[in-house]
Amino acid sequence: MKMNIAMIAHDKKKDELVQFAMAYQHVLKDHCLYATGTTGTRIAEATGLSVHRFQSGPLGGDQQIGAMIAENEMDMVLFFRDPLTAQPHEPDIMALIRLCDVYAIPLATNLGGAEIFIHGLERGDLNWRKLVHGKEEDQID
Repeated sequence: MKMNIAMIAHDKKKDELVQFAMAYQHVLKDHCLYATGTTGTRIAEATGLSVHRFQSGPLGGDQQIGAMIAENEMDMVLFFRDPLTAQPHEPDIMALIRLCDVYAIPLATNLGGAEIFIHGLERGDLNWRKLVHGKEEDQID
C-alpha cells in the first residue's frame, strides 16, 4: 500500500534525516514523500526521490503538514527533532505532534523510532491505515 510520509528535521538533525533517506530510499521510493523547506530539497538532491516541498517549518510548513493530517491525508510523520535547541515555532511543533496523537498517525521523533517505522512500512505493518480509516489504495496519492 502506498503511504503519504512527511519528513521534517530541525537544522541540527537535517544531515541525520538525509542519511536516513539515503539508507532507506529503496523503501521510500514506493511512497509519496512530503517535507518542509530545505529538508525536502536536501533529501531530493541526495536520493533522487520525488519530494513534495512545503514551506519551511517556521514559515508554516509544519502547519501545512498538520492540515494534511487533519484531512486524513498523511500516513506517517518522521520528525527528527532537536530537543536541545529552542525553536521559535515551538507552538506549531507541539500542534503537529498533538494532531498526530488525535488522528493516530505514527510519529517518529528520532532515528530509533524512524528505523522501527521504516521496517514496519517495508513489512506492511502500516496497512491498518487502509482498514481503520476506510482508505482505498488509489485514494492515497
